[in-house]
Amino acid sequence: MCEKVILGIDTSNYTTSVAIMTLDGELIANLKRPLPVKAGERGLRQSDAVFAHTVNIPELMHQARELLIGKNIVAVGVSATPRNEEGSYMPCFLCGVAAAESISATLGVPLYRFSHQCGHIMAAVYSSGKFEVLDGEFGAFHISGGTTELVRVKPTESGFKTQIIGGTADLNAGQVIDRIGVYIGMGFPAGPGMEAEAMKNTERIPHKKVSSSGMTVNLSGLENMAIKLYRDTCNAPLTAAFVFDYIGRAISAMLDAYVEKYGDGLVVCAGGVMCNGIIKKMLSERYNVCFAEPAMSADNAVGIAVLTLRAYESEKK
Repeated sequence: MCEKVILGIDTSNYTTSVAIMTLDGELIANLKRPLPVKAGERGLRQSDAVFAHTVNIPELMHQARELLIGKNIVAVGVSATPRNEEGSYMPCFLCGVAAAESISATLGVPLYRFSHQCGHIMAAVYSSGKFEVLDGEFGAFHISGGTTELVRVKPTESGFKTQIIGGTADLNAGQVIDRIGVYIGMGFPAGPGMEAEAMKNTERIPHKKVSSSGMTVNLSGLENMAIKLYRDTCNAPLTAAFVFDYIGRAISAMLDAYVEKYGDGLVVCAGGVMCNGIIKKMLSERYNVCFAEPAMSADNAVGIAVLTLRAYESEKK
């Protein structure tokens, strides 16, 4: 008898992702292929992202095919929108939806749609093993190249209901990291390179006051301060350490306001920026937080597969 599995697909502005999971929640595959970015550039236009996904999806599905031998896909899940908000839309997600609908229709199995953000949150819950958080409402950060948000999450049988309660009022944390990284000569995305540089720093990090109001922060000033610091010192490790220290303190400011309003329940930390070791250490020492493992912090389809599994099981009851 063929083993029953779930197929998850995510097509973000940075990565094409496919995940395969058993009905017992065992992850069989977390397949990913980054979208190519030209040297010196700080991101992709949506038209370029869409083109890259049309190239990547068939290649990933060929990889998945080998892992699906002797298995039976019983449900397909896909990230259809960036967020749960009304009107949330990015063309790159249409690539995943087209692939998922085609597979669903061909196999005659149900298709479940979720937001990319909810996929990130569930990936963090899954990889941290903190499933108890799903018993009630909880807080979650989604901090990446395209998002810096603090949301209140209410689990449902078909996924999550989310409400944005905080975040950045201007630039995203990942944007600043990438912009500064590219400015000092790194490739895009610059997160890993910036972290490696920051770990080399031996100088005292300048302490600049974080611009914050309640659960909202401003990060555009960080870019200007980091550029000035690098121009004045030509010190890449110091500049990178300064960027992560500031972002860590900005997140802390949001957490302080969150705890004051909602209490010190577990807060889930999701998104590529949250796999940074410096930031994780800063937050873990002061707050009740959990993080995804690195492979599930960056863009992935694992969270979509878990959400699909939960929705599928709910309908089977």
